[in-house]
Amino acid sequence: MTDNNENPDVYFESYEDLNVHQLMLNDKPRTLAYKNAIFNMKDQFTDKIVMDVGAGTGILSIFCAQAGAKKVYAIEASNLALLVSKVAEENNVKDKIEVIQKKVEDVCLEEIEKVDIIVSEWMGFYLLHEGMLDSVITARDRFLKENGLMFPSVAKIYAAPCQLPSFFEFWDDVFGVSMKSVAENYRKAKSLVPEILILPAEDVLAEGKLLVWLDLNTVTSEELDSLGGEQTVLVCSRNGNYQGFGIWFDVEFPDGSVLSTAPSAESTHWKQTVIVLPSSIDITEKEPVAFELKLDRNDSNPRRYNVAFTMLDASEVLHDIPCDCYMTKCIVTKAYIENQNAEPEVVEK
Repeated sequence: MTDNNENPDVYFESYEDLNVHQLMLNDKPRTLAYKNAIFNMKDQFTDKIVMDVGAGTGILSIFCAQAGAKKVYAIEASNLALLVSKVAEENNVKDKIEVIQKKVEDVCLEEIEKVDIIVSEWMGFYLLHEGMLDSVITARDRFLKENGLMFPSVAKIYAAPCQLPSFFEFWDDVFGVSMKSVAENYRKAKSLVPEILILPAEDVLAEGKLLVWLDLNTVTSEELDSLGGEQTVLVCSRNGNYQGFGIWFDVEFPDGSVLSTAPSAESTHWKQTVIVLPSSIDITEKEPVAFELKLDRNDSNPRRYNVAFTMLDASEVLHDIPCDCYMTKCIVTKAYIENQNAEPEVVEK
C-alpha cells in the first residue's frame, strides 16, 4: 500500500495555492497550538534569532516577532515568499523578518547567522506525508546553535483498530437495494491507498498504541527511511466491527503543550489516516488485535511513504506484560504480577 504519488518537481509549486493556506490558517487547533506555544515561552524568544522553515504565508514568523524575537529568517522556496514581506509590513514587524526565497538546503552560513530557535509546521498526513521533516533536520544540523530549541520538539504516531460504517454498512441497504457485491470491490480498491477522513472517536475500538516516537532534537534523516515494523498487540476496549485501522499523530512543544490529531481531539485539517480492511471482523471487549505497521520511503519519491499493514495472529505475537486481554496466559500472568505486588497481610496474634 502506498500513499498517492506526485512529481517532486511540483512540490513547491503546490504550496503557492492560497486555498491550501487558507485551509491551514483556518485550522484553529493547529494555528493556536503554535501561537500559544510561542507566546508561552516569550522569555525564550526575547532578543533571540529564529528560523521559520517553510514559512508559507508567514504567520509563524509573525508570531515569533511579536513574541520578542530580534531576528526571524523566514525561509520559503515558493513564490509565497514575496507575500511574507508584505504581511510583515502589515503587522509592523518588517524590520525583524528577513525573507529568504530558497530551499533551506540551498541556504548557506555566509547568508545568515546561527539561530537560537527553529520553528516549522512541517507535518503532513500520518505525520510524514510530504517529507518536509528532512528539510527541518537539515536546518537544525546546519543552523541551530548548541542547546537551541525546536518547535515542535517531539513527534509521535499512534494507531488503533476502528469501525468504518460508510465503507461497510452503507452498502447493505441502498434505498432498499442490497449492494454487498459492489461493496467488496469498493473496499478492495480503497484498501490499496490510505484514506484521509475524520474518524469519530466512538468508532475507535481500542486505546491508540504509540508506534513511533521522534525526538526532533536528535532524529536523523536516515532514521526516517523506515519506521515502525514492530509486531504489536492492542486490546479492544469494547465490542464492535473491526473494519479498518486508524493512524494519527501528536507533536509536543518545549513548553509541554501538545497539538493532537487524535480522533478524541478537536478535528484538524490533517484528519486521520485510515487503512480500510477488505472485510469486517466481529470483535469483543478485551479481544487482542495483532498487527504490524511499517512506513518505508518510496524509492521513486522520497517525500512519500509506502505504508505496509499486516494482520497477525494474536496467539503468535508477544503481548505487553501485563496485558488486559482475555487470553488465559495473559490473565494468569497479570494475576501473578498483582499477587507479587500485593501488600503482605498482617496477621494479629
